[in-house]
Amino acid sequence: MDLLNTLVDKGLRRELPTRDEALAVLATSDDDVLDVVAAAGKVRRHWFGRRVKLNYLVNLKSGLCPEDCSYCSQRLGSKADILKYTWLKPDQASQAAAAGLAGGAKRVCLVASGRGPTDRDVDRVSDTIKAIKDRHEDVEVCACLGLLSDGQAERLREAGADAYNHNLNTSEGTYGDITTTHTYADRVDTVQKAHAAGLSACSGLIAGMGESDEDLVDVVYSLRELDPDSVPVNFLIPFEGTPLAKEWNLTPQRCLRILAMVRFVCPDVEVRIAGGREVHLRTMQPLALNLANSIFLGDYLTSEGQAGKADLDMIADAGFEVEGAGEVTLPEHRVTAGAGCGAHAEAGCGSHADAGCGSHEGGGVCGSVKVQAEQEQPAEARTDLVAVRRRGAGTDLAPNA
Repeated sequence: MDLLNTLVDKGLRRELPTRDEALAVLATSDDDVLDVVAAAGKVRRHWFGRRVKLNYLVNLKSGLCPEDCSYCSQRLGSKADILKYTWLKPDQASQAAAAGLAGGAKRVCLVASGRGPTDRDVDRVSDTIKAIKDRHEDVEVCACLGLLSDGQAERLREAGADAYNHNLNTSEGTYGDITTTHTYADRVDTVQKAHAAGLSACSGLIAGMGESDEDLVDVVYSLRELDPDSVPVNFLIPFEGTPLAKEWNLTPQRCLRILAMVRFVCPDVEVRIAGGREVHLRTMQPLALNLANSIFLGDYLTSEGQAGKADLDMIADAGFEVEGAGEVTLPEHRVTAGAGCGAHAEAGCGSHADAGCGSHEGGGVCGSVKVQAEQEQPAEARTDLVAVRRRGAGTDLAPNA
C-alpha cells in the first residue's frame, strides 16, 4: 500500500505525516489492519528495538475529586463503587512502589486525585519521592497531581521527580464538552510549567468516547507540536456510575489503528498503551506491542488490569523484552537534545494509564460528540471486563505486579 510505504519512510526520518495521511490510517479497513501494524511496527523497531518499558501506578489518594470530568470514576458526583481514601503515607507508597519494581517496572507513577496540589501536598509527594528513591536509587519517578501552581514543578524536580504527567485527553475544540471546572489551556499551562522546571513531559489522549477521526488527529498533532517525551494512549473504561457508562465505541482493530496513527505522527516518542487495553484490545494486546514500546504493569488507578505475570508472559511470547533499569528509553538524539527536560519549555505540552485531571480513569467527551467513521460498528458492551480495583494501595491486600 503506497500510503503505508510513505508513512514508514517519513517515520524513519522523523518527518510529520500530513493530516490526510493520518486520517487515512484511521480509515483503513479491518482487512488491512495487519498491514497497518506491520508498517508502524517498522517505525517502532527502528527507534526502540524490541524493548518494552514497564511503568507502575501508585494511587496516592483515591476518589473525592472536585472536578467534573465526565469520563472519570473519581469525579464530582460519581456513583462508581471505587476505593476512596486520603493520602498514603510515604512508607505506604514506597511499599506499593516496591511491588511494581520487583515485577520489572523502571518507572513509578505517583498519582493523586484532585484539581491540583496544595503546597502541603507537594511536601507530601516530595517526602514520598525521597522514600522511594532511598530504597531504589535508579527508579524513575513521574508525578501526576493535576494542575500546577507557580513554583510547584521546581519543587518536585528538586525532590527528585523525573517527569510530570498531564494529559490533553482530546482535541481543543471538544475539550469544553469534558468538564466545566478547568480548561484545555489550563492543561497546556501545567505541562509548560513542568517543561520549564526541567521535568520530562508525559502527555497523551483518551479514545473511545464517540469522537471523530478528526478529533483524534487533532489531539495527536497537538501533542506532536508540544513535544512530550512519552504519550500514553488511554481507551475509555466505561465505569457504571459515570456519564459515559454506555459508551462502548471501540473494537480491537480500531484500537490498533489509533495506536498506529500515534506512532506515525510521533515516531521517536515513547508511546504507552495505558488504561483500558485489557477491556478493548483483549486478545489483540500482543499485536499492540508492535506499535507501542511502553505499558503499565498490573493494575490501574481505580480499575484492575490483567495479572502482572500475564503482562510479562505476553511480552516474552510476542518476542519482545522488558527494558532494563540501566537502558535509556528514548533515542539518543532526543536524550542529547534534552527533549522534554526543559529544552522545549516554550513549546509546552499537555497521566498516565487512566489519568486525566490529575488522576482520573478512562476518558472521554460527554454531551454532544461527533460520529465516528461510518465503517466502525459499535462494539459489544463488555461490562464483565471492567473490574474495580480492590487490592494494592489503600487496601490490606497484596498489589498486582
